[in-house]
Amino acid sequence: MQVKRLHPNAKLPAYGTDLSAGADLSACLDEPVTIQPGQTAFLPTGLAIAVPRGYAGLVFARSGLGCKRGLAPANKVGVIDADYRGQVHVALLNHSGEPQTIYPGDRIAQLLIIPVLTPEMEEVAELDETARGEGGFGSTGRN
Repeated sequence: MQVKRLHPNAKLPAYGTDLSAGADLSACLDEPVTIQPGQTAFLPTGLAIAVPRGYAGLVFARSGLGCKRGLAPANKVGVIDADYRGQVHVALLNHSGEPQTIYPGDRIAQLLIIPVLTPEMEEVAELDETARGEGGFGSTGRN
């Protein structure tokens, strides 16, 4: 996948291990940023990427930041479309009760590249029948 550095201090996405699903995204900052409880900060990565056609980039929380520090993407999962060429930002929301500081180069999210299907939509009068039918949230957990 093609990655363009927009800032000399930007770190390329990096996999933590050979079997990591997500590549870490790092904050490209000139100085630390403190995120207050309940506040969202838009953090630049200093990178633009070319997600291949037929794929999407999904930006997820890093488990350590989310579980230990209460920092996670404000939109839960960011979506980078294959035709987007601007800088990748991560909107981190502080869910904790304490101010949280992000330092230049800190790993702030993880990027997964996944295949995407884009079927044509066909309007129909009825849908096919299934055992579940119209059962909604929690309907498959009943005995």
